[in-house]
Amino acid sequence: MREFAVDTAFGRLAGLRRPGPPGAPRVLALHGWLDNAASFLPLQEHLPGIELAALDMPGHGASAHLPPAAEYTVPNTARAVFAAADALGWERFVLLGHSLGGAVASVMAAAMPARIQRLAVIESLGALTEEEAESGRRLQEAFAASAAPQRPLRRFRDPAVALKARVAAGGIDEAAARLLVERGIAPVRGGEEPPGFSWRSDPRLTRPTAVRMTEGQVRGILAAIECPVRVVYANPPQSYFPEEQRQARYACLRDASLVTLEGGHHLHMEQAERVAGELRGFLEGTA
Repeated sequence: MREFAVDTAFGRLAGLRRPGPPGAPRVLALHGWLDNAASFLPLQEHLPGIELAALDMPGHGASAHLPPAAEYTVPNTARAVFAAADALGWERFVLLGHSLGGAVASVMAAAMPARIQRLAVIESLGALTEEEAESGRRLQEAFAASAAPQRPLRRFRDPAVALKARVAAGGIDEAAARLLVERGIAPVRGGEEPPGFSWRSDPRLTRPTAVRMTEGQVRGILAAIECPVRVVYANPPQSYFPEEQRQARYACLRDASLVTLEGGHHLHMEQAERVAGELRGFLEGTA
């Protein structure tokens, strides 16, 4: 896969792109929270029948950070991804999303059904939700965080230290983490600290979101998706996306198929060949 970048109203958005055979389906891949386009490097070698563009979503990887007055929300990110597709000249395409990328892709499929041919999601189906009663507390936390001074980025003396920190955060093996770290850090100089490396992602991505959807809203969005959907869940489920919830969301889809595989949250990186086997025909439109 090779680097690409497009200029949009959301700033310059970058990613990794690989051509496919003539007439191949165009697949736009969206990574998870604080990950980047390298999330799809292990998978792409097992998906030869597609044209693949893996995007660094705004604030991630090599893509621009949103202006201070703009917020990182799932709908706003969906608009940015459509802007990237426009810049690529892709009117109609297939979406592949992991985790946060799956939430964004779900909103895109519901919002502009004429543009999305098929939707595949890994370890995701809709955005994180919250009870209405928590809305006031969430607003207070979000406004307080935005008013607080920006903390300096953590600086690592070399990439190996950053890799160790990413693995220690959990949920991913070292080989997969290495790919994300290599794309996710950049050299820094200046200040009182010696030269080193820091994360390229926007620190504002870790702030509380001002508003979250309710579960009813997410299920309504999923019910509006018209295209075929392939869902890949890992077993055991993540604590923030329990089995009861993920099955209830799946039941909202009109035209869907479900695969559950033993593995962790980044199973598309750690078991790439196996996951690709469950996605290949669907992404190509042959199954």
